[in-house]
Amino acid sequence: MLKKNVETFIGCESEFYDADIVIFGAPFDSTTSYRPGTRFGGKAMRSESFGLETYSPYQDKDLTDISVYDGGELELPFGSPERALDMITDYTMQVISSGKIPVMMGGEHLVTLGAVRAVAEKYPDLHIIHFDAHADLRDDYLGTKLSHACVLHRCWDILGDHRIYQFGIRSGDRSEFQWGKEHVYTNKFNLDTLDEIVEKLKGKPVYFTIDLDVLDPSVFPGTGTPEAGGISFMDLLGGIIKVGRLNIVGADVNELSPMLDPSGASTAVACKVMRELLLSINTNKGEL
Repeated sequence: MLKKNVETFIGCESEFYDADIVIFGAPFDSTTSYRPGTRFGGKAMRSESFGLETYSPYQDKDLTDISVYDGGELELPFGSPERALDMITDYTMQVISSGKIPVMMGGEHLVTLGAVRAVAEKYPDLHIIHFDAHADLRDDYLGTKLSHACVLHRCWDILGDHRIYQFGIRSGDRSEFQWGKEHVYTNKFNLDTLDEIVEKLKGKPVYFTIDLDVLDPSVFPGTGTPEAGGISFMDLLGGIIKVGRLNIVGADVNELSPMLDPSGASTAVACKVMRELLLSINTNKGEL
């Protein structure tokens, strides 16, 4: 039995058994390679979400019209990526076994691997759409294979060739890009080919992972590895709405490090991204 959380993201106050979507936090940043702090992202988003309205004028939808349960923050061990990933996998399994869509708030990007392990077990034909500044395709980083710099390579270990679609990528080791040409689809710098990929993936189960550093740091400075040349908020919003039309069976928003932006603007952006993501997900699969 999943326990009720006290502090929730705005509008996400349904009971677990009534919900179509379950959100939860994965406060882990032990493999962060530059500036840590993403373990505090989920809590900051919950607290600051009440600066938003539940209504989205972009989509003409309201969080009060959908059923979302907020499971709170997982209690993850900071020093053990393996144990943290196992706990994320177990929690995600509980969610999808109950017929609900898991949406995770990170945390560093490695946490995506824990959720993908669970979702891929239920959906063997899983595909991933990945928005990010970084390719995250290294086979290892400083000798470890469990790193936020390797997370999409570890997801590839599960899914295999040509089932990962990356957008906004503008940073990575040369070997990552060379390896990626043979194994994944990469749209560098922007979301220009997203329409054709969405059309291609209609009817297939899709996991949607958003690393918020896909945004330009002038929009979103509060992240551990900012990369100049990113997309705008409106570009990201348009991409979220397009991807949300697919059969989304799991999703995450990660890499907010709230303390790195004392203005609070980055947290406000992350909250709006989460609201729009939740509202974009089509929970009525009969309409797909």
